[in-house]
Amino acid sequence: MENTDELIQRMRKVEHGFKEIEKEADNIVEENSVEHCLTISKAFFSSEAYQVRSLATFILGGISSKSTEAFSLMKKNVSQDKSWQVQEILAKAFDRYCSDVGYKRALPVIEEWLKDGNPNVRRAVTEGLRIWTNREYFKDNPEIAIRLLSHLKDDESEYVRKSVGNALRDISKKHKDLIESEVKTWNTADKKIRQTYKLASKFLV
Repeated sequence: MENTDELIQRMRKVEHGFKEIEKEADNIVEENSVEHCLTISKAFFSSEAYQVRSLATFILGGISSKSTEAFSLMKKNVSQDKSWQVQEILAKAFDRYCSDVGYKRALPVIEEWLKDGNPNVRRAVTEGLRIWTNREYFKDNPEIAIRLLSHLKDDESEYVRKSVGNALRDISKKHKDLIESEVKTWNTADKKIRQTYKLASKFLV
């Protein structure tokens, strides 16, 4: 790995997208032990620059299937970050964890995060696994993805409801009948549910 100060300065210059940051994180994970990656990510997450904290988050995602501490830091610390960019990376980091352990095996954790009191934690799941039915396990079990997402149709957070509605809309492209059957049961007199319904049913007409 290049000099830490040089790396930080290079990451701070990244203004658009995240591919360069993700690539750097993958290199760090590949070249270092899990323990050293954890140390690096903790140091980077203390940075004032969201790009460097994003790098830390990608690293945590890369080792989260092998380190319970890394996974815990994602949920407890990264989810508290005020940067929307970091929250986008948290979603990707959570998906990385699920992919590495297997989506079926990750189901209990997925359900746990979907019930968390922090909307950033819930959205990390709803957004991170998009497109849900392109993911292993959910590809063959779309009804489970729909059930998990639909539980949040009236979520208190508009931020989460928007992600849920968009995720269900994605699924409707391949599983129109399943989404139609689900949303027909919704009470759209509820303002929160109605907002999710409008997004989820976009392609049902």
